[in-house]
Amino acid sequence: MFDIIRIPALKDNYIWLLRKGQTAIVIDPGEASPVENALLREKLSLRAVFVTHEHADHQGGIAGLLTRHAADVFGPAAESITALTRPLRGGETVCPDWDGGEFKVISVPGHTRGHLAYYGSGCLFSGDTLFAGGCGRLFGGSPEQMFDSLRRLAALPDETALYCAHEYTEANLRFAMAVEPGNRLLRARVNETAVARAKGWATLPSTLALEKATNPFLRCEAPEVIDSAARRMEPALLEKSGYSLEPCVVFSTLREWKNGFG
Repeated sequence: MFDIIRIPALKDNYIWLLRKGQTAIVIDPGEASPVENALLREKLSLRAVFVTHEHADHQGGIAGLLTRHAADVFGPAAESITALTRPLRGGETVCPDWDGGEFKVISVPGHTRGHLAYYGSGCLFSGDTLFAGGCGRLFGGSPEQMFDSLRRLAALPDETALYCAHEYTEANLRFAMAVEPGNRLLRARVNETAVARAKGWATLPSTLALEKATNPFLRCEAPEVIDSAARRMEPALLEKSGYSLEPCVVFSTLREWKNGFG
């Protein structure tokens, strides 16, 4: 097992630094300077960079880090990743040059066309696919792809710790309450999150168990979620569906709703 250091970056990003002994892996370094500061403070040697997808706020710091560290760069082969040395497509098990264990690489297209997630030692690093209380927008993939990707992640053990790349939880839960106001666990989570953010605390990690209980994008078969989606649909489309919505249709409707929410 490894230690995980949370590094706030940019406006609301989290960079995750995994430490085992005096070696480290960094995940989604959107900028270099806060990572360098952490490496110096902890006296760590950077062995690898994991990138989930090509957006600048997830890889903008790679070039700067490589000026000081000889690190492998793991990332999606289908996307443009700075200094990529280990192209991945999902399905691989990677063992970087450190003693912190191996990681399973999971293909999760939807937010972008080649988005990857990394799973190791009971921890899921999901980038911008699965958020605490929500999911990413669709920039490079289809609703069907994102729905399948979220199902793939939800199939991991309930106790899996979720480390996503942004502090979006409070806003995500406002939308979740609009979708499923009768969810008592969700209401409790909203209150706990408000207290945490008022104190300046991070809301991560979450767990997959908590997400499956409160995240509407993982609850597309829950009756209240279905009803909320149905109310957002055009009557003609709802009639065409026979008033029986498939989970992927519910997901697509929720995602469109969230795009313009609040």
